[in-house]
Amino acid sequence: MEVAYVSALSALAGSVVGGLISGVATWLSQREQVMAGKRAHDQARKEDLYRDFILAASKAVGEALTSNDPKVQDIVALYAMISRMRVLSSPRIVACAENVMLVALDTYFAPNKTISEVHDMMKTGGGERLDLLKEFSELARDEVRTF
Repeated sequence: MEVAYVSALSALAGSVVGGLISGVATWLSQREQVMAGKRAHDQARKEDLYRDFILAASKAVGEALTSNDPKVQDIVALYAMISRMRVLSSPRIVACAENVMLVALDTYFAPNKTISEVHDMMKTGGGERLDLLKEFSELARDEVRTF
């Protein structure tokens, strides 16, 4: 009779261990899938934020080159995007974005440019104001790649 109990308990223990291992493996697999989905979602959010910032900053600088009347809502939108970057991005990206916004603001206080002057700036390299997003774009590309 003891042999029957040992045999039955061994079978039961084997089933329990097999079930636990299967359950843990399934849980770990699902956990990894959820984490991969979250990383992909976070990366997409960053890419969208960087794209929106580049578009808004380009628009603000273009407006600033030809006008001395800043559109407050555009500047506030840039600031809001930078605040979102503080949550999602590295300090280097945030610092570069802040620099972009400051240069855009400073451009409003510089003398207005005619389209001819803007064309000349583009042909000669444009200085800081026309190539202002180059560093930000490169940092953003590197951060998205390493993410």
